[in-house]
Amino acid sequence: MRNMKPVRVIAVTSGKGGVGKTNLSVNIGVSLAKVGRRVAILDADMGLANVDILLGMFPEFNLSHVLSGEKTLKQIMMTGPAGVKIIPASSGIQRMSDLSNAEQAGVIRAFSEIDKELDVLIVDTAAGISASVVNFARACQEIIVVVCDEPTSLADAYAYIKLLNRDYGLNSFHIITNMVQSAEHGQALFNKLSKVTDRYLDVTLQFVGAVPQDDYLKKSVQKQTPVVEAFPQSKSALAIRNLARKIDHWPIKLKAGGYLEFFVERMIQYSTREDVA
Repeated sequence: MRNMKPVRVIAVTSGKGGVGKTNLSVNIGVSLAKVGRRVAILDADMGLANVDILLGMFPEFNLSHVLSGEKTLKQIMMTGPAGVKIIPASSGIQRMSDLSNAEQAGVIRAFSEIDKELDVLIVDTAAGISASVVNFARACQEIIVVVCDEPTSLADAYAYIKLLNRDYGLNSFHIITNMVQSAEHGQALFNKLSKVTDRYLDVTLQFVGAVPQDDYLKKSVQKQTPVVEAFPQSKSALAIRNLARKIDHWPIKLKAGGYLEFFVERMIQYSTREDVA
């Protein structure tokens, strides 16, 4: 039986590293799971698989073992806090553009088999604007761009949004400001970015919210436990739960096909095209 509701597929991404993107992916995923959503996080960073490190997990297998037919997707998935499923993908993603037709069909089938068990798939991309990052963002229904108060973060976020808009026609982005001094500071940061995009690009930016700079967030990283679990009353945990509530109420986009196999089909299609180009 199919999932009656399509799976919400969200890319969490950033123009540069060091903005806390993976930490937000994990904590938003756990927060959604705690309100009853069935969540999986796909670790789509080829070079630095950070999701498992943040959670103190040691995957024995990853997506490459699914592509080779050695394992099923369910066999490589690990269960994290609050029941969140982690899909270790790092070394498997590089092979997406090299798959034979049979392998493509296999990986699409693998994802379609878990779609009835999920409500949300969070795709934690690598930082930057490499082809694989762009392909993931294009394949997802929603794109969250994480920025912090550094000139390079804003400049790189703008360059990333500009690339997706001008080259691929994407025009809707959600923004989270991270490691800010206050909610007002976060809003001001968003305003600074949207002022530039309004002027030069044909895009709509939606402000999801701000996450404050918080020592408890650093402590939770050291404990390898999400801050929403380790320090649930901390400022950052409260802010992240608020973000998760907002995300949970986004309308689900149906126009691009709502099931996981559509996400994977697009992912393969884009990476193959990129390879040919």
